[in-house]
Amino acid sequence: MSATGAPIPLAQPDIGPREEELVLEVLRSGMLSLGPMGPRFERAFADWVGVKYAAAVSSGTAGLHLGLVQAGIGPGDEVITSPFSFISSANCVLHAGADVAFAEVDPISFNLDPAAVEAAITPRTKAIVPVHIFGLPCKIEEIRSIADRHGLAIIEDAAEALGAQRQGQMIGTHGSPTIFAFYPNKQMTTGEGGIVTTDDEAVYERILSLRNQGRSDAGAWLEHDRLGWNYRMDDLSAAVGLAQVERLDEILSKRSVVAERYNVLLDAIPGIELPAVVPGDTRSWFVYTVLLEEGVDRNAVIELLAERGVSSKPYLPSIHLQPFYQARGHRPGEFPICEGISARALALPFFGALSEEQQQRVADELAAVLTNPPVVSSTVG
Repeated sequence: MSATGAPIPLAQPDIGPREEELVLEVLRSGMLSLGPMGPRFERAFADWVGVKYAAAVSSGTAGLHLGLVQAGIGPGDEVITSPFSFISSANCVLHAGADVAFAEVDPISFNLDPAAVEAAITPRTKAIVPVHIFGLPCKIEEIRSIADRHGLAIIEDAAEALGAQRQGQMIGTHGSPTIFAFYPNKQMTTGEGGIVTTDDEAVYERILSLRNQGRSDAGAWLEHDRLGWNYRMDDLSAAVGLAQVERLDEILSKRSVVAERYNVLLDAIPGIELPAVVPGDTRSWFVYTVLLEEGVDRNAVIELLAERGVSSKPYLPSIHLQPFYQARGHRPGEFPICEGISARALALPFFGALSEEQQQRVADELAAVLTNPPVVSSTVG
């Protein structure tokens, strides 16, 4: 069937005149990196989240890597994380030289199951990287209790959770170094980029050094007293970030309105499960992902929606079943809850400027496809 209108993209950044204004300010200053815009952005972001310090970095992945390195994680260590996340949550452990230990997820929130985390701890376990997936907070207080009992570090992956609250407390303020990411499909963007937040001055100082080639804590130019990386954020990206933080309440509000409209439109469609609501928790809307019924061929649904001009994606594949991780010994069946979610999850077009007409079209096309849904072929043997 041919599309009945212009294609509807999966995501779209919210960029306006203020972003242009601040980028031009940086361009005209001639200070494109290590200038004043970076600290301005960091201060504004820290104030918005409600923490003392924020260190901007080149990506969320870079922030996760630095978070582990500053915690002393290295070869011989093991780090527990979720198999249901973007792959960088696990890759950062390998970048630090440690081994990844996955733990099963909760079937409602899709976040790490604290009981599974505790069961995965071994004598080599040194840290946990909990993920606040799809902007819904994990049970961070339970994971922190486990970490404290076993003497483990926590580095929170909040790449998808800017503005989320766990039982009324903002994610990023639970006492762990927390990493946010700013790819263009996130709640706010800097193009590429991320940030590490903390209330611990020593952690902050180590991150500042490590992101800048191990620059001396004394601040001497071209003096380096540890191995570091070029994980800095340039001032052009920081300019976009500062403008986004200034508009963040508005940006998040628009995304919430779109999500609530989807909740109404899609609730009447049989054969799908809407995003979970956890009492007391506030989701920050990163993506809008539904679960199809078991047995429905999700990839065929994606193809049929594409023919109708509606973008959608399988969100997210299980990390342990990615080719790279299967080559390291992982196999199907290790984490059945995660694998079941991954096989059924479907991300629909979602961004703050998504119009009511576009959302109605998404709902209509999805309902049409699911009226006689394609099913997964059965196999024998």
